[in-house]
Amino acid sequence: MNIKSLLLGSAAALAAVSGAQAADAIVAAEPEPMEYVRVCDAFGTGYFYIPGTETCLKIGGYVRFEMQLGQTASGAGVYPVDFALGDDDYWDATGRAQLDITAKSDTELGTLTSVASLRWDYGNNNVWTNNDNAVYINEAYIQLGGFKVGRFYNPWDKGLNGEQDAIASGNTTRMNSIGYFYTGDTFSAGVQVDELSRAAGQEVGVEAIVSAKFGAVAFDLLGAYDFGAEEGAIRALASAAVGPGTLQAAVVWSSGLGVPRAASSTLYNAYYDEGEWALAASYAFKVNDKLTLTPGATYVWNTETDADGDWTGDDAWRAGLTVDYKIVEGFSAKTSVDYNENAVTEYWRGFVRLDRTF
Repeated sequence: MNIKSLLLGSAAALAAVSGAQAADAIVAAEPEPMEYVRVCDAFGTGYFYIPGTETCLKIGGYVRFEMQLGQTASGAGVYPVDFALGDDDYWDATGRAQLDITAKSDTELGTLTSVASLRWDYGNNNVWTNNDNAVYINEAYIQLGGFKVGRFYNPWDKGLNGEQDAIASGNTTRMNSIGYFYTGDTFSAGVQVDELSRAAGQEVGVEAIVSAKFGAVAFDLLGAYDFGAEEGAIRALASAAVGPGTLQAAVVWSSGLGVPRAASSTLYNAYYDEGEWALAASYAFKVNDKLTLTPGATYVWNTETDADGDWTGDDAWRAGLTVDYKIVEGFSAKTSVDYNENAVTEYWRGFVRLDRTF
């Protein structure tokens, strides 16, 4: 074997070994592409797609600081308090944090919506809210097309601009309910069945609303019946753009409170318990893009009831002013003060509120 043959054989052997090693080499895999959060504009601003799904999610809420002022009578404990003019002045600071989570997706049966809204209130056992540090469900409901079920605000929660109206029972505008709502461009309607919880047990109520828009004028007609109390209530509310602001008015009629079945029973007629008739009005005057002034008033006839739950007694009224001011985007202030008079007492009350929404 000559030297040339030896060199050629060694080169071939090295090439074979190198090829075998190359075949066994570890090759790094390409990284998986990262899926970034995508904006969902199908349901308005603020929504984004949950990664890997076609469900759109929106997260929002607000943080509130509020200073409440007024005059209080001894023994007052829950809102609305019968403040007595001439008694000691009253003030208290309260706080709130609210988190709202909304999920929406399109289906063959319409838009599927779920809402989870949680509240944390801190009132230091204040006179107006009578809570210390409460955590509770504000709203929790599911809606598919027009069908809606869960805990949500009912049509009685819709009030006038400002803070001076008394056209609904304050503790029954948000209940566990089942309803159906149709919403059109100029005409809307809805009906729902409510669970009415009382000390004596569970009862049932039903309410229905029709709404219409005629240009700058909007009108609602709302009716409800409390089967436990065997009493009902009707409310008409109108709104119109007038000059630089919005004029609103409402009239309410209630058939009575019903007769309590036991000494421990609370007030009946869940839908309106202020009086037999009520008339309220307000005008939201938009001074500029930041400032709105809203004077308002409510007058209620026959605020007492007899042993049969029928209306009787004296009248009551309230009048005052609400000031809304947008400090910057997402941060606003609201100040309200009003004077109240009823058969028992007369008093003034007010609050200063700061809201940071997100």
